Amino acid sequence: MMRDGFYNGGGGTHWGAWILMIIAMLVFWGALAWIIVTLLRQRGSHSDPRPVPPSGTSPDALRILDERMARGEIEEEEYKRRRDLIKGNE
Repeated sequence: MMRDGFYNGGGGTHWGAWILMIIAMLVFWGALAWIIVTLLRQRGSHSDPRPVPPSGTSPDALRILDERMARGEIEEEEYKRRRDLIKGNE
């Protein structure tokens, strides 16, 4: 008995189809991993990079102001104005 089906006598599945399926599967899993890594990196990048002082301690305002000036976060005029405000409150 002879059958003319796709798998019998029709040559079967070509080896190129298997290679194409393997490549498609690798692309799919690679894209999924890339999406997950990208989302995790974006979620973590929104955190504040400055260190948080331990709870229960009150940071010294002048020390913080001096550090900001040393890092170049504020200009000299801003530094003097804020320093005068802090010293005026003490």
